[in-house]
Amino acid sequence: MMSRDGVVYGTPPPSLLSMQSSMGGAQMIYRGTPKSAAVVESPGAGPRSMVLEEFRNNKTRKYELKDICDHMVEFSCDQHGSRFIQQKLETASPEEKDLVFREVMPNSRHLMTDVFGNYVIQKFFEHGSQTQKHTLAKQMQGHILTLSLQMYGCRVVQKALEHVQSEQQASMVRELDGHVLQCVKDQNGNHVIQKAIERIPVEHIRFIIDSFHGQVYSLATHPYGCRVIQRMFEHCDDTQTRPLLDELHRFTTNLVQDQYGNYVIQHVMERGKAIDRSLVCSRVRGHVLQLSKHKFASNVVEKCIAYGEPKDRKVLIDEITAVRRDGSSNLVYMMKDQYANYVVQKMLDVVDDQQRELIMSKIQAHMVALRKFTYGKHLISKVEKYLAMKESDGNTHAVSSSPTQSLAAPDTPSEQQSVQVAATGTAATSKSSA
Repeated sequence: MMSRDGVVYGTPPPSLLSMQSSMGGAQMIYRGTPKSAAVVESPGAGPRSMVLEEFRNNKTRKYELKDICDHMVEFSCDQHGSRFIQQKLETASPEEKDLVFREVMPNSRHLMTDVFGNYVIQKFFEHGSQTQKHTLAKQMQGHILTLSLQMYGCRVVQKALEHVQSEQQASMVRELDGHVLQCVKDQNGNHVIQKAIERIPVEHIRFIIDSFHGQVYSLATHPYGCRVIQRMFEHCDDTQTRPLLDELHRFTTNLVQDQYGNYVIQHVMERGKAIDRSLVCSRVRGHVLQLSKHKFASNVVEKCIAYGEPKDRKVLIDEITAVRRDGSSNLVYMMKDQYANYVVQKMLDVVDDQQRELIMSKIQAHMVALRKFTYGKHLISKVEKYLAMKESDGNTHAVSSSPTQSLAAPDTPSEQQSVQVAATGTAATSKSSA
């Protein structure tokens, strides 16, 4: 009889002795009939041994790993049993770890793709001996791609890459050569590629970077690819990333308006070199109003205002605040827009005091009109926050310069109201509250 964990009990027919699972070719293991192997039927969960049944139902007994000997695989595939083994492995003695490992190792590839069993395998990569980690990694050989594309297997691969030695890291990741783009665009595989970029020395993952050449736009506009591109810019050296950054800059105007690509450009603004930040700002220059009113591009404009070089930031701010011959300015249009108003708010946060005074004076001239717009109210809150701060600074200066005024004088109602506005102003500027 074969249990739900893939282990064959009793006397199997000859065909079962060489039976393989459909998940990664993991071989089913025949162990003979263990002690306490009587089973009870559990609706919806298949047959469950008496040992596991008692464990699940007996809340008073304090179990140890030795108490579930010969049932490690079954427990690993059970939600409560798996959690029990995981917790015990964190503080287990070498002998206790060996007890568990001897049972789970022959079934390890099956457990790697099991909804609960994968966590037990991960625990061995975290808390097992170096020999146990090495043995498990050997079990994964030839199956790295299959595991990487599987919901639970990909987690085991990531954990292995975190804890095995560099030689095995390199051996494991080499199995993905020729399949990098497939993994990058897979909901599970992309996490493995990210982990490889984060953890493995550059000399062992050159094939990953090479596979991105000519694919930057495609990857940057992909829901998973955009994450991988960002990890690459974070962890790879300039000699590897420069050709890809140059390729990226050719598509900046399109990427800033893409629902995924904008995150890649934001990443360049936050973490990139000055030359790359300036190149992004140059693509925004001359289009500030249009891009600020765009749902995705407005995020990039904010980052340009926050992280741009001083000269680039000044050019963009001048483009926003400049008054045309007819008296109009981009600032007025941006104040009332659901996305562009956040660019104006960010501008107030990063400019110096003199520039802020100038911008706020222009905004205050339109306060009455702004109150009619839902999104204008966010900007009003920001302005009132800075006005309250200015008033508070002024009062503090007056108190310190006047020895006859009581330092304990209570706030006036108007001051309390201003402070309340200041306290809520930051929350009101969140785009999620729009």
